[in-house]
Amino acid sequence: MISATFRARILAALVVAAVAVPVAPVLAQTTALVKGKVTDAEGKPVDKAKVTIDFKGGISNKRELTTNKKGEFIQVGLTPGPYLISAEKEGVGVSQEEIMLRLGDAPELVLALRPAAASASAADQKFRALFNEAVAAATADKHDEAIAKFTEAAGMRDDCYACYMNIGNAYYEKKDNTKAEEAFKKAIELNPNESKPYQSLADLYNAMGRRDEAAAMATKAGTLGGATGASAQDLYNQGVILWNAGKMAEAKAQFEASIKADPNYADAQFRAGMATLNVTGDVNAALPYFENYLKLAPNGEFAEQAKGVVASVKK
Repeated sequence: MISATFRARILAALVVAAVAVPVAPVLAQTTALVKGKVTDAEGKPVDKAKVTIDFKGGISNKRELTTNKKGEFIQVGLTPGPYLISAEKEGVGVSQEEIMLRLGDAPELVLALRPAAASASAADQKFRALFNEAVAAATADKHDEAIAKFTEAAGMRDDCYACYMNIGNAYYEKKDNTKAEEAFKKAIELNPNESKPYQSLADLYNAMGRRDEAAAMATKAGTLGGATGASAQDLYNQGVILWNAGKMAEAKAQFEASIKADPNYADAQFRAGMATLNVTGDVNAALPYFENYLKLAPNGEFAEQAKGVVASVKK
């Protein structure tokens, strides 16, 4: 049993831990990969073709590589999100494909090169140029310009999920919560099985103090993210949101899942310990989390609280 004095100390610490973490829509950890094969118009492999893997999720992140003799390429360590994959070789042609990468994904692409004039329609080229301009504006924190260009791009392609996610992110940065919510909901309409827009809505509602709605969206994001394995960051954010909504048991499960995804995530260790104390009152079960936190972040934000708990338990 925990003494009344010790429980009071724990509850005081819990109040501090329950303060919402500012979780703006963020990218997940880099655990996806893409591989493929570049061929000519007749299906023969193309050696030394240039392959460009260009992230289109609001920040600049471009990778370039070259195919081997079998026309193959592979790139690991990619941030989940929207990408434009391009392949080209002088005298053979070009090819492009837009994909959405999720955690754990390993899609295999076949990029068949065609002469440049036949590779894309004028409308398609205009869309991609406009989308690239929008990404550049977002990267430079020119939110109004980014919104305008992504909106124009979405008007050209009514299935542009990435457009609405980026529009939502830009409005979030502008603190225009109503329009950010509309954009994320539109992204859900276009891709209801993708966890990111639900997580973005959870973060938005959490920032607005709409705790129950935030918890519902975090739960939905966790359910969808479980299909491919959500990132430790997303799982942690979901746990904080559920905690703030008073759903302690659900929060505990998310913090534990975050640790499973990344055992070195110090803050998840601390919060899992606090959640264990709050839900079960089992000091012995909670102690390892605090000890792990202190090993990972001896001078971290919660170090003094963790030391206090450990010292009280080991008296």
